[in-house]
Amino acid sequence: MKLGVLASGGGTNLAAIIAARLPVSVVVADRPCVALDIARAAAIPSELVARGSFGPEFDRLGYTQRVVAVLKHHHVDVVAMAGFGTVLAAPILDAFPGRVLNTHPALLPAFKGWHAVADALAAGAAVTGCTVHIATAEVDEGPILAQEEVAVVPGDTVESLHERIKEVERRLYPETIRRFLEVEGELAS
Repeated sequence: MKLGVLASGGGTNLAAIIAARLPVSVVVADRPCVALDIARAAAIPSELVARGSFGPEFDRLGYTQRVVAVLKHHHVDVVAMAGFGTVLAAPILDAFPGRVLNTHPALLPAFKGWHAVADALAAGAAVTGCTVHIATAEVDEGPILAQEEVAVVPGDTVESLHERIKEVERRLYPETIRRFLEVEGELAS
């Protein structure tokens, strides 16, 4: 099973995936970012599929079709979103049904959305964490594959709590991807 990784930022999840020796066929980014440098340094093909806009005129459907074309060109079987900053449209789910994985910095179904860590703090949560799930058309929905709790400690800021969640995520996400690839590979054979 070949893995495609979608990234937009610092590439810490990508680095963890690479360190876990998962079969990454391509890294796709929606903007210039460190993740592309990490892929190049690991001799993994990388492609920038730049967004033309970040405004209301953004063509989400057309952009998604471009991303899917790149993934298919690299013969990807499973897609891992690793801090990808663009919500994609249905064509990615159609091209890789039940095979698009995502990680989220909260214990879903709690604290969905872009501000999950801040929302957990604002709600006074004693515990939050990390969820790995199969992506669906509804953002931060889909079957949960793995979760791990992270305690909220007195004095936590969004940054300190998010960093502790990322530490868990960098271990849990590659482990979960590996198990998913093994199961999918057995089903395919």
